[in-house]
Amino acid sequence: MGSKGFKEMAALKNISVEELRALAGDVVDEKLREFLGDPDEGLALRPQVRKRLLKSLRQPKESRETVSAAEAARRLAMEF
Repeated sequence: MGSKGFKEMAALKNISVEELRALAGDVVDEKLREFLGDPDEGLALRPQVRKRLLKSLRQPKESRETVSAAEAARRLAMEF
């Protein structure tokens, strides 16, 4: 193991279980995206969907309703 490996191990011992789980989840998600790719790649948007997306992008950020990922998960009764 090179010096970089030792530094990474030292950093890992200082993270919480929650941080480790989040990191592992991110790695799994990234690898799945690499293997599976985007199933919608190359598909066209329906005109009405495109129109809604463009309308949303034109709205000022302050007037858009946004919620955190944790709040969205709570609303959908999902664990986050």
